[in-house]
Amino acid sequence: MNFLINDAMAAAPAAPGPAGDPIMQLLPFVLLFVVFYFLLIRPQSKRAKEHKNMVSNLAKGDEIVTSGGVLGRIADLDENYVSLEIANNVTIRIQRNSVTTLVPKGTFKTN
Repeated sequence: MNFLINDAMAAAPAAPGPAGDPIMQLLPFVLLFVVFYFLLIRPQSKRAKEHKNMVSNLAKGDEIVTSGGVLGRIADLDENYVSLEIANNVTIRIQRNSVTTLVPKGTFKTN
């Protein structure tokens, strides 16, 4: 009495699918991982390595931009912190890891 499904179709057993090669079934997942590696993982690790090298090579007098957008000149350094001169007689302390960009000398001008 079901009007939407034919009785012959409802009673038919499910046909077994082709067995296939297990390697061919895993191939799309392997290809997806390879694409993610080259498009996401590898570039991100490269940027992290470059940032780590830039932060470790900071020196007094370098001009930088912080992650908050503050531009200044490095007045003093220690292992974890940087003293940043942002104006005449105005110095702030920031963490080394918050340094985003090393800008060319002469970008920061104090009046």
